Amino acid sequence: MTDAAATPFKQAFFHGTRAGLKAGDLMVAGQQSNYGDRHHAGWIYFTATLDAAIWGAELAQGDLPARIYVVEPTGEWENDPNLTDQKFPGNPSQSFRSREGLRVIGEVVGWSGHPQDQVAAMQAHLIELEKAGIRAMDD
Repeated sequence: MTDAAATPFKQAFFHGTRAGLKAGDLMVAGQQSNYGDRHHAGWIYFTATLDAAIWGAELAQGDLPARIYVVEPTGEWENDPNLTDQKFPGNPSQSFRSREGLRVIGEVVGWSGHPQDQVAAMQAHLIELEKAGIRAMDD
């Protein structure tokens, strides 16, 4: 078995949003959320799968274009409890969160989004969850 430090590859992480960022920028917890009532989030969320990042970008509120960034956690991080074992046991979406910052390494360009009817269905589902008082865990 090869030690991770002995390989030239690092784990890639992504963050989907509508914010306009550039390489070197630091995203931090405590900023206005991309979702729901846009409260100030206690965590910054990221994923190791491009598909989950695409969902994040497509569902983020705002008028700016949907974007996906390659990011690097700058501190400790954990599995996102909103998805891990709550909806998808074993964390197949490879979704994580951190109270530390995420440094933007670059932007993913040329990605293809989900079909518009699928995005609209997901947006409607999120509205129903909000009406039912179900919010993401952000403690």
